[in-house]
Amino acid sequence: PAGTDVTALILAPTRELAIQIRDDLRELAARKKGIQVVCLYGGQPIDRQITQLKKRPQIVVATPGRLMDHMKRRTVRLDKVQTVVLDEADRMLDMGFIHDVRKVIRLLPQKKQTMFFSATLPPEILDLVDTLLHDPVKVAAAPVSSPVEVIRQEVCLVDRKNKTALLLEILEQEQVKSALVFTRTKHGADKVARDLTRRGVAAAAIHGNKSQTARQTALANFKAGKIRVLVATDIAARGLDIQDLPCVINYNLPEVPETY
Repeated sequence: PAGTDVTALILAPTRELAIQIRDDLRELAARKKGIQVVCLYGGQPIDRQITQLKKRPQIVVATPGRLMDHMKRRTVRLDKVQTVVLDEADRMLDMGFIHDVRKVIRLLPQKKQTMFFSATLPPEILDLVDTLLHDPVKVAAAPVSSPVEVIRQEVCLVDRKNKTALLLEILEQEQVKSALVFTRTKHGADKVARDLTRRGVAAAAIHGNKSQTARQTALANFKAGKIRVLVATDIAARGLDIQDLPCVINYNLPEVPETY
């Protein structure tokens, strides 16, 4: 097959973020006739995505690995892309996608609009900017690591062995109807979720080792109020769009200030 020509390509590091971008774009596209958006990510049958691509969408949102799968099958053509967006570009580096990103970019036409969205600008991103962008303009929405003023921040000093007990005490406060808890590791996320569940607090963990179905189910249940606590790794911090979230707890303090 010749493959579907794409007009706009958006690359995102995680499935959750790719799905969120797709949903937001579809809402915007609903006001304009004829604009279709397709999301390509791992964990979903590729045949279903190929069927969606046959409808000739103008916008493709994809994780780098799954996009490469489609490139190998020749179900997508990138030589007519007019706009490309790298969302959370620094996270792409953290997750080891940089080689896939470079491969994808090599397949794009020379003349196009390229946008990098990134919370931080590590040297690797600046190298990528220098090699890929012509006379770029830098737009900063806010100073790096600036906290949101309306959020009340607290630090609790506690021994490691008492962390879960303190977490339970915080959750018992009446105003904490739901909470998002961040851990440094996948194993840590599973353990915290298990410990909370044993103590009668409805909780679920979400991280890269969980299946796509499990991740989406946990997130949907949390948003619907069916579970009270969602435990996530730092890597999942971006792409979780939860309205009116009253409490976020860093079970482990992130090693990178920007992640916090």
